[in-house]
Amino acid sequence: MKHHFIDFLDRKGGYWKMVPNRDRYQYDITNIQEGDRKVSIIKYGKENKDWRKVFSFPNIEEVTLHEPDSEQLESLCKLQSLKRLRISFVKLKDLNFLSSVKKLEELVLEYTSGFSDLSPLSELQKLRSLHLENLRRVSDFSGLNGLKKLKYLYIDGTLDWSQPIDDFEFLAELQDLEVLAFGRILNKLPFPSLLPIVKLRKLKRIKIPSNILDVREFAFIEVCFPKVEGAIRSPFSKIAYSDIFLPKTDFRASLSDDDIRKYHPEVQIDYKGKRKIADPNSEWFEFLGKSAGRVKCNNPSSVEKCNEYAAKYESLKKEALAIIQKAR
Repeated sequence: MKHHFIDFLDRKGGYWKMVPNRDRYQYDITNIQEGDRKVSIIKYGKENKDWRKVFSFPNIEEVTLHEPDSEQLESLCKLQSLKRLRISFVKLKDLNFLSSVKKLEELVLEYTSGFSDLSPLSELQKLRSLHLENLRRVSDFSGLNGLKKLKYLYIDGTLDWSQPIDDFEFLAELQDLEVLAFGRILNKLPFPSLLPIVKLRKLKRIKIPSNILDVREFAFIEVCFPKVEGAIRSPFSKIAYSDIFLPKTDFRASLSDDDIRKYHPEVQIDYKGKRKIADPNSEWFEFLGKSAGRVKCNNPSSVEKCNEYAAKYESLKKEALAIIQKAR
């Protein structure tokens, strides 16, 4: 599937200086005069015949390689001031060319394939932020072990493919990690697969979709990090699958847009200015965890089922606490 160029980089906390993905074409090398000393950000790829003028810019700090060829990849080592790098849409035999880009602080690999070994990344001792998206041949992430200064890690698949992760042992070595984020990942390990995260004493934020892991893993995360943002999860959440326009008889119809945004987040204002609310007939209570099930909100037994699941979640947290205490 074609990349949508949405900016998946979490800008909160200052972990990323890299420009948003959607803005990459503003920095196309074809539109920039050779030798410009003010240039610090550039984008090029195999379609750019004049790409070698990148070496005339002495202050390059950020590069986006979009569908690059092998020569463009291998020549990155010549950009001695490079701190931020995004590589998109390419098949690579390996990542060895990255081991010589010693000053890298931020790295994005998206829609890249052909390689399976991440160990060359361990040479990047200044790397602080790493975004890995849709690495088709990768399942072993132990190559990240050497990234002692890494503070931000994001691993994701795509809408039609989940990124497999063989195990999570590599996380125990990332002692400085502050943000751990997973998107569409595939975890086939038995509980507690995330046991290595007990070593992450500096963690500040964790982001994991509610349907990616077994509910026991979420209970484990919550007990392990009671003060970490994103670790505390509700055992169930209300989801609406369709909207209806706000009836004119509803008092919210007469409120100003500012009041709606401030006091009534349940009301959406679309691009035409029309107001919508969740269709009650499309609302479900979805239970936390992979394949955990759901119950329709207007089902007479919905409250009972939610209470039962909440009680189950509390018992799972008690089990998790015993595991964590033993591990520590």
